Amino acid sequence: MNYNEMLEKARGLVGPYCKACPVCNGKACGNSMPGPGSKQPGNGAARNYDAWQRVFVNMDTICSNDEPDTTFEFNGHKFDLPIFIAPIGALTMHYGDLYDDFSYNDIIIPASVECGSAAFTGDGVDPEIMKRAAAAMAKVGGMGIPTIKPWNVEAVKEKLDVLNESGIFAAAMDIDGAGLPFLKAMNPNAGSKTVEELREVISYAKMPFIIKGIMTPHAAEKAVEAGAAGIVVSNHGGRVLGQTRETADVLPEIAKAVSGKCTIFVDGGLRNGVDVFKALALGADAVLIGRPFIPAVYAAQEDGVRTLYAKYKAELKDTMTMCGAHSLAEISASMVYAEA
Repeated sequence: MNYNEMLEKARGLVGPYCKACPVCNGKACGNSMPGPGSKQPGNGAARNYDAWQRVFVNMDTICSNDEPDTTFEFNGHKFDLPIFIAPIGALTMHYGDLYDDFSYNDIIIPASVECGSAAFTGDGVDPEIMKRAAAAMAKVGGMGIPTIKPWNVEAVKEKLDVLNESGIFAAAMDIDGAGLPFLKAMNPNAGSKTVEELREVISYAKMPFIIKGIMTPHAAEKAVEAGAAGIVVSNHGGRVLGQTRETADVLPEIAKAVSGKCTIFVDGGLRNGVDVFKALALGADAVLIGRPFIPAVYAAQEDGVRTLYAKYKAELKDTMTMCGAHSLAEISASMVYAEA
């Protein structure tokens, strides 16, 4: 089953909010809340996608004809490519009842590892979601990155106890989840976190900790100050706060502020290997891609994950070849042009 056939099959299985569109650009699902669509004015996900389309690659094939090396290293582990599955939760509410958070994670965790990558997994009000994800990761050597909501510090530590005991590779917190209603209703100190609170959490973790939801250089600097091993430039696809800037727009200034001080991931609107190349040229070390894996799983389970990873890797290698980059380290800002 190729990618287009997979999408066609998914249209009868996923929904009602996600339409398994030929191009996952956030337009058909805008203002579908709850669901994959963005918060009002409903264009956050679409703007993320459109921003990457305003960045162009500069072709240059006067170079050695070497095979591109797409390997990426983080925390001493070498991955086959710099592409990770982004955390997605509340599957039945957002994408239909064929899969829930448990069954979706059970598919993407081992399949992503098989493809030389790893999955960030979501969190939820049911603590069993993270426990079962950790158990699935433990079966593949702990490889995976559970993403914890910014609960109060005590609750976060309880979740980290599970991850610490399971020998999980890395953990994350989607700090931009601070605006979610169920977090606002929780006391004490759920939601936004100070540098000191983040430092306490990161010190408690026995693995590298990544802060997701960074959208300014100052926020990136505070995450580094707190001890984060990595940050994810992300605006939650516009689902938590409308009228935010696009991740492609803020990435270069954030990279300028903290490049070399932590690993920089970027999420939001990346939809193919060419986009991945653009992101690395603008300062990211690796990327997260989330929504396209939903129809892939709904249509073809593990085979869908493999198909998508193979597609992204082929596109990234082709772009590297046509732009004269033989390794990820050789991808530079000079290899792209961003429209004003």
